[in-house]
Amino acid sequence: MKFNPVSHAITLLFLLLSLDVGAQKSVSLPRSTPEAVGVSSQAIINFLEAVSTSKHEFHSFMFLRHGKVIAEGWWDPYKPELKQTLYSTSKSFTATAIGFAISEKRLIVNDKVISFFPGELPDSISPFLAELKIKDLLTMSVGQDPDPSFNIVATDNWMKAFLALPMVNKPGTKFLYNSMATYMLSAIIQKVTGQKEIEYLTPRLFEPLGIQGMDWEVDPRGINTGGWGLRLKTEDLVKFGQLFLQKGMWKGKQIIPATWIEEASSLKIIQNPNITQSRRDSSDWEQGYCYQMWRCRHNAFRGDGAYGQFMIVMPDQDAVIAITAEAFDLQDEISLVWKYLLPAMNPGKLAENTNMQVNLRQKLSSLALPLPAGSNLIADANQIPDKTYVMEPNKRNIKTMKIKFKDKTGYLTMKTDTADYSFSFGSGSWKTGETFMAGPTLFSMSKALFAGLPAFKVAGSYVWKDQNTLEMVLRYVESPHHVTFVCHFEKKEILAEILNSPDPESKKTILRGECIQ
Repeated sequence: MKFNPVSHAITLLFLLLSLDVGAQKSVSLPRSTPEAVGVSSQAIINFLEAVSTSKHEFHSFMFLRHGKVIAEGWWDPYKPELKQTLYSTSKSFTATAIGFAISEKRLIVNDKVISFFPGELPDSISPFLAELKIKDLLTMSVGQDPDPSFNIVATDNWMKAFLALPMVNKPGTKFLYNSMATYMLSAIIQKVTGQKEIEYLTPRLFEPLGIQGMDWEVDPRGINTGGWGLRLKTEDLVKFGQLFLQKGMWKGKQIIPATWIEEASSLKIIQNPNITQSRRDSSDWEQGYCYQMWRCRHNAFRGDGAYGQFMIVMPDQDAVIAITAEAFDLQDEISLVWKYLLPAMNPGKLAENTNMQVNLRQKLSSLALPLPAGSNLIADANQIPDKTYVMEPNKRNIKTMKIKFKDKTGYLTMKTDTADYSFSFGSGSWKTGETFMAGPTLFSMSKALFAGLPAFKVAGSYVWKDQNTLEMVLRYVESPHHVTFVCHFEKKEILAEILNSPDPESKKTILRGECIQ
């Protein structure tokens, strides 16, 4: 065979792409050039540039076509080896656990929900509750109204609280998004298998796909939350989407029946049957709901999590796209895929474009979130002495804050009645670390959610906004969110603002303290 230097260079280029510093040690998905699978590298560059000028904060992106990864990027300090909080994309995994249980003849979708919880039932069982089936949980058509999720997570027994709530609509007739419905599916899995959902899925789903290191939040009774709380890597999410694209087949083995994949990803209920056709045609949230997945425009379907965690499966294009982010206009976020990436997928190969592929690689490898911006008037942080502040009583129960600097690294230590939390912040860079202090989360009312989970990965960076104002940003890099500490110094006093994304002003805490050192 004659040596082709251009082909060799392209192959080497994308081999290097898959071996970036910090990447996973073992890569199970093959890599390819975009043009080799009929996609323009320039179109992917255009997509990334559109993301950079959009209102969305992307954290990771992977593009898979014909079973091969053709583009992947992480916005620093997010990294490929880090898990990502999926929020409601977790629901698609819970429905898959139900699919495995059905294939093993442990249950059927028409089983009555109350049959699994004899010890949690209310004294009086309404006709609608008696009718409620697993299928109604899967399709978010329980009959409750409004969504009870935020109230239920504040209780100690979520199963009992869910079953005690009135059902105002006949099950199966009206869609209402309800994360507790998914939790009940997780509870059913644990009832019929004796295992947490994550344990049940491990030999059936995670191990065959080469997914490792995942974890899942739990309720106060040790049941996986089901509707949210699963954390795994972005590449793991792409693998899951590819499994659906391949109708449950993985490396020549049918690991879940194709009939279930088809049933779980097909339209089951219309969310708003009375809207106009023009509105339906313009919305990816009006295409119908499946089993814990959403139908999309362009004959696609997706797993969908709060703040823009997407797993988009496109059967017509033989493609899967995964995105993790902190975004607020999710329709606009997904519309970037339709505008830039969908039309870039051609049926056959394209001519290789080495220069453009080099540009794409450079673009992907340079992705980064902005560092805190400021004047850095205090250039030599070593001249600033250690300072400890006793804080006035506050709702976060922070007793003291200690701030010090050494070698252009800032250190913050906060002490409560029960724990000390310490963080490091780089100047013009991110300092990575770990903490057991929970960061911002959608379901912050439940104190048991993180029981048994490992320490949270964080990355911190600081800047002086002026001579008396210090800003420290702490990113929870396995979640979409971050915390900003803004400290105002005046003689021996400190006024500290703690702002949690995604809505910093409404969740702002103001602390006051006096220096004792």
